[in-house]
Amino acid sequence: MVHNAYDTFDLLSDCDSKIESVESYGSKILLGCSDGSLRIYAAPPPPPAELRKEPYTLEKKLKGFAKRPVVAMQVVESKGFLIALSESIAIHGLLNFEAITVINKAKGANLFCWDDNRGYLCFARQKRVCVFKHDGGKGFVEVKDHGVPDTVKSMCWVGENICLGIRKEYVILNAVNGSLSEVFTSGRLAPPLVVSLPSGELLLGKENIGVLVDQNRKLIPDGRICWSEAPIEVVIQMPYVIALLPRFVEIRSLRGPYPLIQTVVLRNVRHIHQRNNCVILALENSIYALFPVPLGAQIVQLAASGNFEEALSLCKLLPPEDSSLRAAKESSIHIRYAHYLFDNQSYEEAMEHFVASQVEITYVLSLYPSIILPKTSIIHESEKLVDISGDDSNLSRGSSAVSDDTEHSPTSHSLDPDENATLESKKMSHNMLMALIKFLQKKRSTVIEKATAEVTEEVVSNAVGDNFVSHNNSRLKKTTSKGHGTIPISSRAREIASILDTTLLQALLLTGQPLLTEELLKGLNYCDLKISEEILQEGNYHIALLELYKCNSMHREALKLVHKLVEESKSCGSDISQRFKPETMIEYLEPLCGTDPILVLEFSMHVLESCPTQTIELFLSGDIPAELVNAYLKQHAPNMQAIYLEALHETNEDAITGSLQDELVNIYLSEVLNWHADLTSEKKWDEKVYSSKRKKLLSTLESLSAYHPDALLRRLPPNALYEERAILLGKMKQHELTLSLYVHKLQAPELALSYCDRDYESIPTPSIKSPNNIYLMLLQIYLNPRKSTYNFEKNITNLLAPKKPTISRANSKLSKTRNRGSKKVAAIEIAEDTKASLSRTSSFSKSDVDEDEFIEEGDTSIMVDDVLHLLSRRWDRINGAIALKILPNETKLQNLLPFLGPLLRKSSEMYRNCSVIKRLRQSENLQVKDELYEKRKVVLEIMGDDHCSLCHKKIGTSVFAVYPNGRTLVHFVCFKDSQSMKVVAKGSPLKRNFNIEKLHNW
Repeated sequence: MVHNAYDTFDLLSDCDSKIESVESYGSKILLGCSDGSLRIYAAPPPPPAELRKEPYTLEKKLKGFAKRPVVAMQVVESKGFLIALSESIAIHGLLNFEAITVINKAKGANLFCWDDNRGYLCFARQKRVCVFKHDGGKGFVEVKDHGVPDTVKSMCWVGENICLGIRKEYVILNAVNGSLSEVFTSGRLAPPLVVSLPSGELLLGKENIGVLVDQNRKLIPDGRICWSEAPIEVVIQMPYVIALLPRFVEIRSLRGPYPLIQTVVLRNVRHIHQRNNCVILALENSIYALFPVPLGAQIVQLAASGNFEEALSLCKLLPPEDSSLRAAKESSIHIRYAHYLFDNQSYEEAMEHFVASQVEITYVLSLYPSIILPKTSIIHESEKLVDISGDDSNLSRGSSAVSDDTEHSPTSHSLDPDENATLESKKMSHNMLMALIKFLQKKRSTVIEKATAEVTEEVVSNAVGDNFVSHNNSRLKKTTSKGHGTIPISSRAREIASILDTTLLQALLLTGQPLLTEELLKGLNYCDLKISEEILQEGNYHIALLELYKCNSMHREALKLVHKLVEESKSCGSDISQRFKPETMIEYLEPLCGTDPILVLEFSMHVLESCPTQTIELFLSGDIPAELVNAYLKQHAPNMQAIYLEALHETNEDAITGSLQDELVNIYLSEVLNWHADLTSEKKWDEKVYSSKRKKLLSTLESLSAYHPDALLRRLPPNALYEERAILLGKMKQHELTLSLYVHKLQAPELALSYCDRDYESIPTPSIKSPNNIYLMLLQIYLNPRKSTYNFEKNITNLLAPKKPTISRANSKLSKTRNRGSKKVAAIEIAEDTKASLSRTSSFSKSDVDEDEFIEEGDTSIMVDDVLHLLSRRWDRINGAIALKILPNETKLQNLLPFLGPLLRKSSEMYRNCSVIKRLRQSENLQVKDELYEKRKVVLEIMGDDHCSLCHKKIGTSVFAVYPNGRTLVHFVCFKDSQSMKVVAKGSPLKRNFNIEKLHNW
């Protein structure tokens, strides 16, 4: 016997007749006797609502209740009658037990069953099964009569069907059509036994085994109740099944594996009957009752005997009003059961019960003395377990207390010092740690959620309280260099989270799962920084240590570790070192570009030489200011400065500012100057030789525009690098000096022409009439080479002089030259150009004299071929009148044909186009005039009944006016008055009518 589920009590023992059947109604006991009488027993007054533990006495004896022994009875309280089976089935009222009706067809019936939900009565008679229905009054109506293969020994309603236990098998009878479905064969020795369970399942007997069958007639797996002997009768009283055996009564649990709960030894028990609060046992002349022991007492017994599963199942049966007591009992039992399983090395099952008990994490961790716990402010008290046996010492195993010492967390169980020392010295096994990992993982989501909610609440409260500074400082302590190990504000949830994550990290490492440790540290975690760092360093778990630094924003320490491992990977060939390459540091630095650029620049220097391309891409892709990168490279890696600036320019031209352009150009210029110095010292310098460095410098000078050319110009040697000088002067808009260099120093007319084209095309609306036409300037240089050379040397000297602004006389004279008169081309240009040229002739007479003198002076060196070539190629961009004015007088007209031919054709075409436009305008003017004349020919006849639309008086012989529609007439005076009015009513009928009429006619 496991425990006492029922207490036995002798209700009565003085029945003078043999008891054949037993039933109860309220607090009364009804006995059907062998002499056909009905005996009613009652408890002493006052009458209780149910049966109770008191001796019962005979209240009434009804002789002649039946002619034969009453073999079965059933009280139907919902209908208010008693069904009694004797020689037939009789229905009696419950008030005085008078006979209401007798079902004559039931004569000879051996058993019956009642369906209270539908009011159906089924009984078996020989090989027939009859179904009757209660008509709602005092009678029954026959519904069906079915034949069966053999005599029915047991029966029970199953929904709308009937389960029958006949001599050799169990069958399901369809109460509507009488069809039979076999379930399985019954035993040979014991009679069939059919019992309905509250869940709708069936318990069918086969010898000493009770087989459970669901409503679909399928056997339930593992649904076998093994009795000590074949049962005679079986009743169900949750959570137990009670069987009447030949020698005793056996009580078993209805929860698999259906263990034996209690055995009640009573001889000669003939019948067993179940009531709400007890089970009645009928002997030949006496009645015993099995009263259930209170659930609380049963739970105490089960827990004390170590039957924790049964105790937990009984806890679920406690009434809802005792929910707090139920939760406390369940938690206490789970804890005791967990300790029992843990001591028997069933670690995973133990942790499942610790989870179910909702015990604190620190309580479970007290079983693992080798685990190092972080310092917390939590004061751990012994677990308050519910006393389920009346003695705290028998129920509670104590709890752990996490001390403030970061080295160890000693346990505080109710153990002797020797036992405690033994526990601490015991080495944790792999299975213990795996069970602990599963326990922590189950608890982690809830703990982390609470810690996160606490952080959010703290942030909100600080924001509401205008305490942003203190909040930021406290958060900085938690999330930066101190990590999660230092919690600024007393926070139980975060401290528990820190304990959990730190323990989980240690358990994962001790079980050889570094990959899971890395995954833990990659996500949100509250691992204690100091403890975790020491453990990871001692075990050389470099990747996990790197993730620990990263999650705590300790980027400098993380980068130092990466650098150390990268250096080790170069010298040794260990697997862990091979995982760390220079690219690893670049990957780590990438997300830090926007938050800590100085740190990125500092540690990028370690991998700049080994991975220059990736490092430059890191600088470009991040949010690091370009000026900061350039300054850092200039100081620590000057050889990479140009590479970075080149990549920056290729990636985003707008990102390279003027100062950065100066840096890039100065770097290139320094390289070219060094190259020039070397060649000059070897006397191998040639202006037309272009090295790769010089080509790069020239390309950069051309493409960039925001650098300062004047500073670069001062660095150039006076007798070399003329092309570079020309580009810089061009950037300074010194066109005459630039063109002079191209023409005289470099002797490259094509370069000069290209420069003119670029300048001309850069003007938004270029005009050949502009006095500053650059092509005319190039013509002047070709026509006056000596003067341009002299001006070049003079202007260069003035330009390079520090802080002395200069004004070029050559430019002034060139401007005057452009504005000279153009009487020579009166037949070429249109009339307007001719007038403009003539108006400027007188003002530039002095310049003409100077030019003539200069031309005569340098007549022998005029570059005539280049002049003619320029005129023939750019005739459409040069003012023809000015060009002809400055040409030498001895220039042959035949040589000017490539220039004058297209120029004259264009002028003629413009003249013809203007003439056509003029004629079209004249024709259009005539058409308008003709239309006006036609409009003026309109004749209007005034009749005597015509009225003014404004004053509504007759027009008569007065002066009148007509509106454009030709039909609206008004007096001229009225029209004049209406025009002089400042404001006219917008909704006036007259104006609205006029507007409508105008729209209609126009």
